[in-house]
Amino acid sequence: MKHKALLATLFLTLATSASAARLYPTKPVTIVVPFAPGGGVDIITRAVGAKLAERWKQPVVIENKAGAGSAIGAAQVARSPADGYTLLATVNQSIVGNRFLYKKLGYDPDKDFDPLTLMVKADQLIVANGSLPVNSLKDVVRLSKEKPRSLFYGSYGKGSQPHLLFASIADHEKIDITHVPYNGVSQSLTALAGGEVALASASSGVIAPLVQAGKIKPIAVAGDKRVARFPDVPTVAEQGFPYAKISIWYALFAPAGTPAAVSDRIRADVRDILRDPAFIDQYLKPRDLEVVASDGKQLRAVIAEEVQATAAMIKTAGVVAE
Repeated sequence: MKHKALLATLFLTLATSASAARLYPTKPVTIVVPFAPGGGVDIITRAVGAKLAERWKQPVVIENKAGAGSAIGAAQVARSPADGYTLLATVNQSIVGNRFLYKKLGYDPDKDFDPLTLMVKADQLIVANGSLPVNSLKDVVRLSKEKPRSLFYGSYGKGSQPHLLFASIADHEKIDITHVPYNGVSQSLTALAGGEVALASASSGVIAPLVQAGKIKPIAVAGDKRVARFPDVPTVAEQGFPYAKISIWYALFAPAGTPAAVSDRIRADVRDILRDPAFIDQYLKPRDLEVVASDGKQLRAVIAEEVQATAAMIKTAGVVAE
């Protein structure tokens, strides 16, 4: 009898879950982006959200919740009901980097989220203010040694990819450059274009308008290969800095405990959108973003591997959790 009761309960649970997935969503869905508007993850999330709204016949609201290196927005989602109506769209930092930066993070990056899909990824470029007398990473090192403490670099928060990149360069090359954190990529690039900082990093598609306007200039690709948009810009390895590599990815998460059928529905729809040739041509190719559209298991593996690599960079940068 107990066996039959257990089976009945299991079937009822599966039926209820499947029914929930078929009905989902029955009300507006909020996707929290834990950065200020205008950055790459914000732009792509809004594009995906608009397509989801068309499919789901329900509003998809993008809520920007910047601050504390994305920790505020991520914590908000972690505390949200696990029903599929509040999601997190973010970059590596929220799930990988922040665990090394805060003694009291406000969420557990491994336990508080269900990974849905790694949407896209992109190598980063090191960029300089257009008037800075440098055209390569070697020039940056030379200038910083000639004028110690004269160079400032922008990032989108302590422990962010740009912060770790430049801190690693400073450590390896024994130079003294100053970190200036901002609330998002767009703010750091605005500061770079305006001369508040001399250096920053971002993906090629994000920097393109400012490069075209002559406000900033790319001086190195912090990845394994040159990018098609800027074919004349050599990689860091080509310039003699093989250790100075970073890439950024945008991924989607749900609060832990979200019904599997609902998570599967969200994941399947987002992956379909990302793989659509028209969406790729309109939103991803112009920004030089590579489609990944992974499943949850693949995303977990990426996170685990990057946690190990980031731990080493955090140690090199001398970043201490606060």
